[in-house]
Amino acid sequence: FIYLFNSNITLGKNGVPVAENFRLEQSTIADTVQAGQVRVKTLYLSVDPYMRCRMNEDTGSDYLQPWQLSEVADGGGIGVVEESQHHNLAKGDFVTSFTWPWQTVAILDGDSLQKLVPQLVNGRLSYFLGAAGITGLTALLGIREKGHVAAGANQTMVVSGAAGACGSLAGQIGRLEGCSRVVGIAGTDEKCSILVQEMGFDAAINYKKGDVAKQLRELCPGGVDVYFDNVGGDISDTVISQMNQNSHIILCGQISQYNKDVPYPPPLPPDTEKIQKERNITRERFLVLNYMDKQEASVLQLCQWIQEGKLKVR
Repeated sequence: FIYLFNSNITLGKNGVPVAENFRLEQSTIADTVQAGQVRVKTLYLSVDPYMRCRMNEDTGSDYLQPWQLSEVADGGGIGVVEESQHHNLAKGDFVTSFTWPWQTVAILDGDSLQKLVPQLVNGRLSYFLGAAGITGLTALLGIREKGHVAAGANQTMVVSGAAGACGSLAGQIGRLEGCSRVVGIAGTDEKCSILVQEMGFDAAINYKKGDVAKQLRELCPGGVDVYFDNVGGDISDTVISQMNQNSHIILCGQISQYNKDVPYPPPLPPDTEKIQKERNITRERFLVLNYMDKQEASVLQLCQWIQEGKLKVR
């Protein structure tokens, strides 16, 4: 089977990750599974933006540990149990973990794994790493905890990185939670088309074409009430400039900044910060792991929307 390691090429805080930062190695694992352990076959791995932060010696987050050089990389994963010495897991069970090693076969502590129910996602197991996993929870809880969305309040939501795993869900959930208008920002015409035709966004802006500020004014004539921010940088400065008094930024991610040596969340430029303060716009760091007491009910809500066809997943 195959391990995926960090290489000994140091990336540093500034720089774009490349294939040479990693290496593949072939190895073997123990023949015996100890008490409390299970041997699993990996089915799915999730590759996510936050992993860039784990390639720094200081991740900038107390909840994220840096990947160590020449150790197996890890992240969200799903697998099937092939052999079990754990009281609550049997051969054939599907399991997941947020710290799944990037290898085809592994022996893991059974207590570190969560058993999955495939029927909740119509058998689409990979959804437990996306729409019914940490990604969907981030979108749903971000909107509920930081968005202050109220049905009937005639609110307009803008989503940056709108065609991504989280953004595409956030726009749909914003609508389900009560926003009357949802506008996405993405990087290609194809993505914008998918957002409107398949995901139910009212409109979408290709930020690589035309004047984003002008398009926002046309598509959000009443201003912006809720901004689901995945990207940061110039795009976010443009959106914030058109936000209303007492509006809310859901600070989900800042992917335009992850290859730069800046603190998280990165500070706003002086002009943008002035607008934020003058208009009393909330911008608080959102960390989904702080709301795990709401995980079970939230996952069930996401699964229900998926089963009902109200939440479209690609």
